Amino acid sequence: MDSAGRARYVPARVNKAAVLKKIVERLTADLEVYFKAARAAHFEATHEQSKAENKYDTRGLEASYLARGQSKQAAELEQSLEQYRALPVREFTAETPVDIGALVELAVGRDRSWYFLGPRAGGTEVTHGGHEITVITPQSPIGQLLVGRRQGESVRLTFGPKAEAKLVSVS
Repeated sequence: MDSAGRARYVPARVNKAAVLKKIVERLTADLEVYFKAARAAHFEATHEQSKAENKYDTRGLEASYLARGQSKQAAELEQSLEQYRALPVREFTAETPVDIGALVELAVGRDRSWYFLGPRAGGTEVTHGGHEITVITPQSPIGQLLVGRRQGESVRLTFGPKAEAKLVSVS
């Protein structure tokens, strides 16, 4: 309770090692999907029935472009996985500026959002402890606003609701 008798909000404690493990599991599952899709597209591109029947028949060519694109996506995801597997679980205090490895709880009014600042794979979402946590990168708009800030500070969101957001917790 605060001095006015209102219930005081206490930030939830989140096991960051478990969050990081869930991010790695999610990226691993996504990578398997890309590998399957790339294999299927490669099979389609090299299959005998994909051979062009005339100069306007581009099925095989289109399938090869698709296979190449999916292979590139898989390679990027592999690099992301390597970086997350090597990422140390770093604890942040109220005085530590937000940086890669920080788990940030933002509040806009009564709404709470959780973000994990990672080296790559922005947009990846995991659920832990009843919280949906979105991976952001320092290059993302919200990442640019948060890097260097500390717990208790406010930032002006320049996207979405365009409101004042408070860094409730940084861990």
